[in-house]
Amino acid sequence: MKTNTTKGSLRVALAYASWGVLTIFWNMLAEVDSVYVLAQRIIWSMVFMGVYMAAIHKWQEIAEVFKSRRNLAICFVCGILITINWGVYIFAVNSGHVLDASLGYFLEPVLVGGIGMLVFRERLSLMEKITFIFAMASLVYMIAATRTFPVLAVLIAGSFAIYGAVKKSLELTPHTSLFMETLCMTPFALLFVAYADVNGAGSIGVLRGAQFLLLPACGVITSVPLLMYNRGVKEIPYYISGILMYINPTLQFLMGLLYFHEELDKNRFIAFLIIWVGVLFTVYDKVKMMRSAK
Repeated sequence: MKTNTTKGSLRVALAYASWGVLTIFWNMLAEVDSVYVLAQRIIWSMVFMGVYMAAIHKWQEIAEVFKSRRNLAICFVCGILITINWGVYIFAVNSGHVLDASLGYFLEPVLVGGIGMLVFRERLSLMEKITFIFAMASLVYMIAATRTFPVLAVLIAGSFAIYGAVKKSLELTPHTSLFMETLCMTPFALLFVAYADVNGAGSIGVLRGAQFLLLPACGVITSVPLLMYNRGVKEIPYYISGILMYINPTLQFLMGLLYFHEELDKNRFIAFLIIWVGVLFTVYDKVKMMRSAK
C-alpha cells in the first residue's frame, strides 16, 4: 500500500510538474496562430489516444459510448470546455500572459471546491472555506486596483472547474473520455486546419524542417501527463492530491517571472500574495490530514 502511494504521488507530481514547465513547449509555437495550434493539439491528442486505446485493447469501451446518447452528449460538452481551456492557455502563453495563466490555475482548485459545495452539496473543511474567501478577495482586489477583469485567468480556471463538474456525471474511464472528447472536436479542428493552410494562416511558411514535428508532439505532451495523472490519482488519498495540485501554478508563476521575464507590478503581486496566503490554509489542512493518516 505504501509503495503504491509513493508511486502514485510521484506520477501525480510529475504530471503537475509537466504542466508547469510545458509553457516552454507552447512558446516554441508562438509564431503560429494560437487557434491553429489548438486545432493541431486536438487532432494529435485524438490520434495519440486512439493508438493508446488500441494498444491496451479498449476499443470495446469506445463502441459502448456510441450506444449512449447521454454519454455522447456529455463528451461533446466536455470537449467544448476542454477546448476553451486549452485554447485560452495556449493564447496566454504565446501572448505574454503566463502569470495570468498561473493565477488561473491557482484559482481553479478553489472554484472546484466552490462548485462542489454549491452544486453537489459537498462539505468543505473550515480551512478550504478560508482559502475560497481569500481567492475571492484576490479577484476583487485585482479588479478594484487595476480596474480590469482578469479574463484569461478566470476563463482558464472556470472552464476547467466546470469541465470537472460536467465530467463527474460521465460513466467512462478517463482514457476513454479523453479520446471521445477530442474525437468530438476533431471534425471542427480538421476544418480549421484545412481552412488556415489554404489561406496561408497555418504553419506552412512559418515552421521549417524538424519544427513540423512540434505539431504531432502536441498530442504526446497533452496525453502523457494526463495518463500519468489519471493512474496516479487513483493510488493516493485526496489530501495528497490537494497539496500536489499547487505544483503546476507555482512552476508556471516561476516560469513567467524568471524565464519569460514578465512584469510583476505591485497590484498583481498583492493579488498573488492574497491567494498564496489563502492556499496556505488548505495546504496546512492537507498536511494535518496526512500526519493523522500516518
